Amino acid sequence: VQLQASGGGLVQVGGSLRLSCAASGRTFNRYGMGWFRQAPGKEREFVAAINWSGASTKYADSVKGRFTISRDNAKNTVSLRMNSLEPEDTGVYYCAAGSGTYSNPLRTIHEYDYWGQGTQVTVSS
Repeated sequence: VQLQASGGGLVQVGGSLRLSCAASGRTFNRYGMGWFRQAPGKEREFVAAINWSGASTKYADSVKGRFTISRDNAKNTVSLRMNSLEPEDTGVYYCAAGSGTYSNPLRTIHEYDYWGQGTQVTVSS
C-alpha cells in the first residue's frame, strides 16, 4: 500500500484544515487507518484512527471534539477534518495503514505497516 497525504498548510488559531490521504491498491478496506503527527523535537504521536469499515473511531484526548476522521472505501481515501486549530496542533501529519479487519481502531505506531510522506500543518497565533 502506498499512501499520499495532502491538505496541510498555514492557518491561524481557530481556523480549519482538511487533510486527505489517498491509498493505492485494491485492498484498502482491509486496513485500519490512522493519523499521527510529529512536532519539532518531539516524538510522533497518535491523533486519530478509524477501523476498516469506518464504523469505529478513536481520538487522542487533545483533539477530541475538534478533529474528525473519516474514510471512503470506494475512493481509497481517509480524511482528517481539523477545526478550532491551536498552535499545539502544529507539526507534520502522517497517515498510516495497518493490516487487519479489526473492530477497534489501531492506536499505536507499531500496529501500522505503511506510512505516507507527511504533510505540514502550521497554526499561527
